[in-house]
Amino acid sequence: MAPMRTASPTSLRRRWLFRLAASVAILAVLFALVPFRQTWQAIHGLPVGLWELVLAGYLGVHLLGVLKYRMVLNAAGAGLGLRSALRCYATGLFGVLFLPSVVGGDVLRAGLALRLARNPTAVVLGSVLDRFIDMLSLGVLALVGVAVSGHAAIRLGSPRVLAGALLGATLAAVFAWQFLGWLGRRSFAARRRLVRLRRAWRTCLNRPGQIAAAWMLSLGAQCGFLGLAALLAAGCGLKLPWQAWVFAWPLAKLSALVPLTQGGIGVREAALVALLLPFGAPASLVMAAGLAWETVVVAGGLLSGAAVLWIGRGRPLPGELTAPLPAPPASMLFG
Repeated sequence: MAPMRTASPTSLRRRWLFRLAASVAILAVLFALVPFRQTWQAIHGLPVGLWELVLAGYLGVHLLGVLKYRMVLNAAGAGLGLRSALRCYATGLFGVLFLPSVVGGDVLRAGLALRLARNPTAVVLGSVLDRFIDMLSLGVLALVGVAVSGHAAIRLGSPRVLAGALLGATLAAVFAWQFLGWLGRRSFAARRRLVRLRRAWRTCLNRPGQIAAAWMLSLGAQCGFLGLAALLAAGCGLKLPWQAWVFAWPLAKLSALVPLTQGGIGVREAALVALLLPFGAPASLVMAAGLAWETVVVAGGLLSGAAVLWIGRGRPLPGELTAPLPAPPASMLFG
């Protein structure tokens, strides 16, 4: 077998800088089109107490994500403990700050779970299934938004809806391609685990109730994020009917899967502005709401990184692995 080629640290940092520059460039274009002064005034008028409340709610909703993540992986037979699941999930949230799109966080937490779980093959299948369940939940919410909005610009079959459906399918394909490409670059021992995926898949099929419960948790978590985003936007002065948020927010989140910018920053705001324009939302207030949400995401990611350090110092629960973990490679942080 030919030796695996790895990118140099310089090349990896260049990619990271490119994605960061792409985020800055998209935001610069948006600010060139949207009045900056009105956007800043809307952000400045956001009550600090409301921001802190949304941050607390954001972290609380992610606890549902931890339970869902562990449930899906263990449905495939991963045997992941609760503390290990929390550690992996928090690592992924922290990694989103440094990796391309939310897919980068998935890869990082999967890499850690491969070292902690009893069945690494189940981690591979469970990680893909976990992201698919989240994307399915967002797609269901978007379709509900189309059905209940009644707006002429987003009727079923309209170019805007068809473009959104095409975007969702493209992002699903991009995610699957990137994840499988990452697996293909792993060691020979890791690739051998792919042979056992069939057994892990059969294990999932034998536990339909567990998968259904995980999907309900995912749907509840996405509804929670949507409600928190709408609450934060109202604090910035953007008050829209809930139907508008149910339509626009899931599609904007799906757009963050595009591995173009750093953590999806810029792409998510641009998509949100475009999707809410048919509802008469002022672009400056939408930008303010989007940027305010980014501060919540960044703060949540930093707190998750601190939680990873704290959890790692605790005593392992019965049944959890105790071997020390090596530091993640530079390719996970920059490429």
